[in-house]
Amino acid sequence: MAELLPLFGFVFFGLFSPGPNVILLTTSGARFGFKRTVPHILGVAIGVGITSGITGFGIGALLQAQPTLTLVLKIGASLWILRMAYTLWRADPAQSKDKNRPFTFVEAVLFQWVNPKVWAVALSATAYVANQPPMVQVTILAASFLTLNLGVCLFWTSAGALLAFLLKNPATWRVFMRIMALALCMFSLLVFL
Repeated sequence: MAELLPLFGFVFFGLFSPGPNVILLTTSGARFGFKRTVPHILGVAIGVGITSGITGFGIGALLQAQPTLTLVLKIGASLWILRMAYTLWRADPAQSKDKNRPFTFVEAVLFQWVNPKVWAVALSATAYVANQPPMVQVTILAASFLTLNLGVCLFWTSAGALLAFLLKNPATWRVFMRIMALALCMFSLLVFL
């Protein structure tokens, strides 16, 4: 277990730092509250667990061998992130709880397939378990990403829910949403680096 501590530290800090999931969960916590965001939280945790687990099967080597596939994934990720940024930019504080809704469990799981930050952290984390057989790699990566990310998701959603108290004014709320939208736009560009 002690030999896995560097992996756990890497995974925790890789997932805790701001990225699309952190931005979306914080925003969802602020917009819809903690309770309504729970399916999104669970979808992210499980989706990240699945995505990171399959990196143990050598998907990184496949992506390096198929640059066209990598480009298609980057374009898809960038477009999906830009669509979410557009939704946040146009969000109306008066309709935040009625007309709009948080991500569903399935949407959150599927987003992890195009989330460039999750792929980058997961592919880098394979170095920590490279000396293990593939099924052990898959198990260690999936379990560590899922459990650590669940804690990360709970923290950022709670932070967003606490921010809601500061966002009572429609103008302040709109500024917050636009800052989050711009942060997502930035990540849509970082996909290509």
